[in-house]
Amino acid sequence: MGANTAENTTRRLKAVLDVLTEGVWTGDQLNAGAVLGEAIARVPLNEFESELLSGGIPRGHKTLTTATAKLVKAGWLVKGRAGWTITEDGQRATVAFADPDVFAAALDAGTPVPADTPLPSAPPAGTPARKAAAPKAAPKTAPKAAKVAEKVAGKAAKLVEEAVAPVAKAVRKRKATDKPAEATAPAPAAEAAASPAAAALATSVETIEQPEAVAVAGDFNILLGAPANWAPQYDESQMELDLVDQLWKIAADLPAGTYSFKIALNRSWDENFGAFGAFDGANHEVHHSGGQLVIHYDHRTRDIVLA
Repeated sequence: MGANTAENTTRRLKAVLDVLTEGVWTGDQLNAGAVLGEAIARVPLNEFESELLSGGIPRGHKTLTTATAKLVKAGWLVKGRAGWTITEDGQRATVAFADPDVFAAALDAGTPVPADTPLPSAPPAGTPARKAAAPKAAPKTAPKAAKVAEKVAGKAAKLVEEAVAPVAKAVRKRKATDKPAEATAPAPAAEAAASPAAAALATSVETIEQPEAVAVAGDFNILLGAPANWAPQYDESQMELDLVDQLWKIAADLPAGTYSFKIALNRSWDENFGAFGAFDGANHEVHHSGGQLVIHYDHRTRDIVLA
């Protein structure tokens, strides 16, 4: 079973390059989640690989996400905030190592692509046409995921003014009454509203309906003090909403290393967002040099910003 999983993963890595190569010729720009989903559609998960891990991610999907680091190391793939990009060497690898077994051996051995290998002049022969929408990695959860995604999209389209925090609320109240402040000591929100700059900033921020809670759920939650990793239900994993810029934020001192995580809403995995803001997408991956790591989450884009 383990060997079969390893073989399947290598075939999916080749499919990742095939999909990205086709994208060069068709002009399609796919995010990481779509690329991984298409690779899994071409090499489907077996029963063992379809089992959901504690983070709600199929075993095979997580294995493939981690294994893509081999493509980066080989110089065939570049991961960036704007998406994944295949290098010219990566395109040539689909020609030089077209056979899956040869590809596996070359990747494991670190065999360089022969210098005289031409760029592919067309999408790899025998590759099935990519569907307009990439299939879900975990068919069992697809109906539920679609329902949640529809709900999330509906929320995103609706601007709810009452969702502005105390600062904006105080500004509206002050404009409506146009009365001087009470003699009693003002509350923090009222103090902020009393400043013209703060008032302008508060009213300029787009107000959106926010989730009740947002958590960073990943392989470093224990370092934050939580009882377990990949557990969005614990207080230690929760982010705090900045009422002015409408960003959820968390800061933590972490040792140097590579960390993986996703954003989970309302202390569960029902609504979660991965790399590039994709619903139930691939894990965010951060190469941290050590010290304070600050993560911002913007619910308008469902994506993160590292500071």
